[in-house]
Amino acid sequence: MSPSPVTPVHDGDAAAGLDLERFVPYQLSVLSNVVSQEIAQAYGERFGLAVTEWRVIAVLGRFPGLSAVGVAERSAMDKVAVSRAVARLLERGLLHREVHGDDRRRSVLELSDAGRAVHAQVAPLALAYERELLAPLDEDERAQFMRMLQRLGERYGL
Repeated sequence: MSPSPVTPVHDGDAAAGLDLERFVPYQLSVLSNVVSQEIAQAYGERFGLAVTEWRVIAVLGRFPGLSAVGVAERSAMDKVAVSRAVARLLERGLLHREVHGDDRRRSVLELSDAGRAVHAQVAPLALAYERELLAPLDEDERAQFMRMLQRLGERYGL
């Protein structure tokens, strides 16, 4: 069953009711962009990685042996963006691609030794950034925030 089409709103009153500063999808998007760009500066300048490249490395650091499609699914990133990031990482020698044993059409990706070394250096920077990001919240608020993120993500199969 396909989702029902969205009917455009032409009512000026309804449109005026969209307060972007309180609209959760907008707030999540803006916060995500700001956080991604800040953390990208830390590893971008030092390791020459773009946001998508780090995400591929992070996913493969946690789940080795995925295909590019598997990385895209696990990270909710665009398949084309993942494919481009994988190509750049392969070119730099940070990934290995191997043909899957039984299915010659399917290839799997793993971090190379150089990729694991980058992961080992960037991961602590990412964790430090996460601690700084969550510092305004006390321990109970952090736990509650993580539970809420998990519940919202479950709705989308994350």
